[in-house]
Amino acid sequence: MQILTDRVDVRLKPGDKKKILRRMDEAGIVSMSAFIRKMALEGYIIKLDLSEMNEFVRLLRINSNNLNQYAKKANETGNIYLADIKELQKQQDELWNAMKEFLKPLSNLT
Repeated sequence: MQILTDRVDVRLKPGDKKKILRRMDEAGIVSMSAFIRKMALEGYIIKLDLSEMNEFVRLLRINSNNLNQYAKKANETGNIYLADIKELQKQQDELWNAMKEFLKPLSNLT
């Protein structure tokens, strides 16, 4: 058994203790001291800048709107144009490829 000799007092903002207790429960750790020591010595903090995600959301909205307009037109007229479908597929493929490239670095965080 290791003897602990040094002490560090930590002041928390209101609500922080509740968050710590929730994270301890999620991690299956019952000792707050052990949890805080483990996080301070071995844990890491990840701060992600997801501002580029706003552009993906904007493009998805545009593509969804185009798809809805096309479906409405097809329902009203009964006509389906292959060129329209190909364009929607191309836009969707471009969005998926861009999203995959955006998410690729995030997969290395584990």
